[in-house]
Amino acid sequence: MLQASGWLVQSKKQFNLAAGVGVAREYQTNVGPADYMLFVNKKPVGVIEAKREEEGIHLTVHEDQTEGYAKAKLRLIDNEPLHFAYESTGEVTRFTDYHDPKPRSRPVFTFHRPETFKNWLQEGKSLRTKFLELPALPLTGLRDCQVEAITNLEKSFKQFKPKALVQMATGSGKTFTAITSIYRLLKFTKAKRILFLVDTKNLGEQAEQEFRRYVPQDDNRLFPELYGVTRLTSSFIPGDSQVYISTIQRLYSILKGIEMDERDEEENPAEKSFTKKEPLPVVYNQKVPMEFFDFVVIDECHRSIYNLWKQVLDYFDAFQVGLTATPDNRTFGYFNQNLVCDYGYQKAVQDGVLVPYNVFEIETKITKEGAKIAMGEYVGKREKLTRKQFWQTADEDLTYTQKQLDRDVVNPPHNSPKKEKSPES
Repeated sequence: MLQASGWLVQSKKQFNLAAGVGVAREYQTNVGPADYMLFVNKKPVGVIEAKREEEGIHLTVHEDQTEGYAKAKLRLIDNEPLHFAYESTGEVTRFTDYHDPKPRSRPVFTFHRPETFKNWLQEGKSLRTKFLELPALPLTGLRDCQVEAITNLEKSFKQFKPKALVQMATGSGKTFTAITSIYRLLKFTKAKRILFLVDTKNLGEQAEQEFRRYVPQDDNRLFPELYGVTRLTSSFIPGDSQVYISTIQRLYSILKGIEMDERDEEENPAEKSFTKKEPLPVVYNQKVPMEFFDFVVIDECHRSIYNLWKQVLDYFDAFQVGLTATPDNRTFGYFNQNLVCDYGYQKAVQDGVLVPYNVFEIETKITKEGAKIAMGEYVGKREKLTRKQFWQTADEDLTYTQKQLDRDVVNPPHNSPKKEKSPES
């Protein structure tokens, strides 16, 4: 794990802190030997407390021990208290940044890269510290529901909650709200990169257009004139953008290092057509380290947080924001019940943001009485087990009742518009 993350692991007999940007080795302190002391450019920056695999469920119990090593004096080195600490079994890893306003451990996929620690130390303030400096939200050009969503979301960030859920009715400006929040995070917290995750290619294209049209409240320039926007269409991820738009299917394939057909992005993951075999677990990808994104915004999150797709979200050490109009109990559970905005359809209609709709039930002769398939007609059939479709000639008259309609029998003209013949046909 350490080597994959870019650390040079040295044995007891080796001692060359200049051997690489990041060096990890056992090291003696005034409170005992630390399992792994982490050095960046020869300076101690962090410590790892290694535990047996069966200790995974109790890792937080050992945080005091790790903190003791972080505050200890190192042999032969005049050091300040260390910034970073891990407890790890190799399967489960927790991380603490002692420079956060309220240091608190969090689960991470693996270890951060030494270059990441180098950058964090140069910046001085941690991302969580910068949350506390977010200015008040200007109200110009925003609906009340959007003000509520952004204000409460930023309040959630200031409380250092790792996940937040925004429920807004379709058509109430959910994507505009998300882009406004993303703009403020980029400008005021200096977030490096933000991922906008969708589940279909069409939604990704729509999101890209909204980013490109967006003009912030405090600047007359378009969003792309201020920050780079990239929609991922291949396995290559450029490092110079600030906003990345991707389907969760493509990001999964990138992390796995496999090519994917663009057609696999045209339907949402709930259709389960992307994987024909049992999916392999996501493993560490050096080209896309876990800290690559600071935030992940998940559009239509009620469809993207389960099964193999959850692996993609678990991979990144990033704050997660879910967007949906129709959450269910699993959605609330995934986001730790942290619903920062609850703006449903009825409220949107009351506010005049949406208009009500009427439902008309149309009864036909077929829905009342059923129908008959005459002998000799071609009938489409589907095997129950394989779902394979095939055509067969009816060898006798087949009668079906209204109760069998849309259960045993599907009559396309009954539930789809009838096409008119063109003059050429």
